[in-house]
Amino acid sequence: MSQGRPGWPPLGYRRHVRSPQQYDDPAEPPSGASSGWGERATAWEFAWLDGRPGEPSWSYAELARALLRDAGALLDLDTGSGELLAELAPLPAHTVAVESWARNTPVARDRLAPFGVPVLTELPGGEDEFDVVLSRHGRLPATDISRLLRPGGRLLSQQVGSDDLAGLNLALGAPAAHLRPWNATAATAALEEAGLEVTDVREERPAITFGDAGAVVRRLRDLPWQIRDFTPQRYAEALGRLDSFIQVHGGFTVSAHRFLVQAVRR
Repeated sequence: MSQGRPGWPPLGYRRHVRSPQQYDDPAEPPSGASSGWGERATAWEFAWLDGRPGEPSWSYAELARALLRDAGALLDLDTGSGELLAELAPLPAHTVAVESWARNTPVARDRLAPFGVPVLTELPGGEDEFDVVLSRHGRLPATDISRLLRPGGRLLSQQVGSDDLAGLNLALGAPAAHLRPWNATAATAALEEAGLEVTDVREERPAITFGDAGAVVRRLRDLPWQIRDFTPQRYAEALGRLDSFIQVHGGFTVSAHRFLVQAVRR
């Protein structure tokens, strides 16, 4: 079932409605799966999504490593817990990470300390400081990126677009997650307005199929901004309709939304 058909799942497929507790996660995740169930114990980790359905065809990590081979200075925006940045080691001699969320900051500092990487809570205030700026699923402050890049410096960013999992909102009768479109076109326009030359643009909408309503609940708990007022209790009736549809059709398919941009400061 695709996400573009209004009114789905239809009321006619509702055979029964489970109690909200039946959609809840078990008290403990299954063995070996703890990193994919609900909120992380200490910080948000998104690397557990890598390789799952819904990820794009390109490898952000491989593209980043290619840029870092000749880089002497790196800025990683919204580094999260620092997990991905650590995986890119060896890092340039001058590497700085930024993470403003208080819950993530100490985790990132602990993880990146062995690499000698400071973790700031605000953007650096200088100019012409970095050869490479990375931003994966984080902010894309075009003017600041242009300020911080040296002439010839490069930006690599992978973003989650505003259409991401929009089919879940539609199916559950929830408001759209985003009021304004955020896509490759919008990002390119912002970067070019800031004086950067965009050299690579890719955009994909990979399919994600949910095999049961519990999987939908778990994903929405991991992405609380998707449906901001979501609880299994509040959306029990809609989850029941969705569950019935899945039982009849074997799954419920929506689209992820990812785009990638690379740019250079001339």
